[in-house]
Amino acid sequence: MCSLPIDKQFLASPIKKAVDKFQLLPEFLKVRGLVKQHLDSYNYFINTEIKKIIRANSLIQSSIDPETYIRYTNVRIGDPSIEIDHSVDNLTPHRCRLSDTTYAAPILVDITYTKGLKDRREIKQKVNVNIGRMPVMLRSCRCVLTGKDEAELARL
Repeated sequence: MCSLPIDKQFLASPIKKAVDKFQLLPEFLKVRGLVKQHLDSYNYFINTEIKKIIRANSLIQSSIDPETYIRYTNVRIGDPSIEIDHSVDNLTPHRCRLSDTTYAAPILVDITYTKGLKDRREIKQKVNVNIGRMPVMLRSCRCVLTGKDEAELARL
């Protein structure tokens, strides 16, 4: 790919047309990097946004009996793993490539719910209820490769 010389004063001046923004893109990518932007976005989603989504939809009530409900009290993304024959096994990206499986982690929630009939209703709690799986982006904060040096990566 050929790089054209860019006038630095042009870069500092206000952008008047949308087409001028495309000339800024190579400079932006040099400073920030395309991968870093995607990683930051993914990390923000799994650490912050998913909690906001669950909080906004935390209560599920029965339309027949409003006293019967399930409430999500906490949500988090676990470590990349897979459950095989009722035992949890950790995943690595390499293992997923070899076995043609998705590199994913469980979505875990703590819940409060009601159990029983109207006259004998009790409130129960459960922790670490698995409600789904979230694909894990390589080098994200949930990835097992994060923070490893070359020697550790070779062992994985």
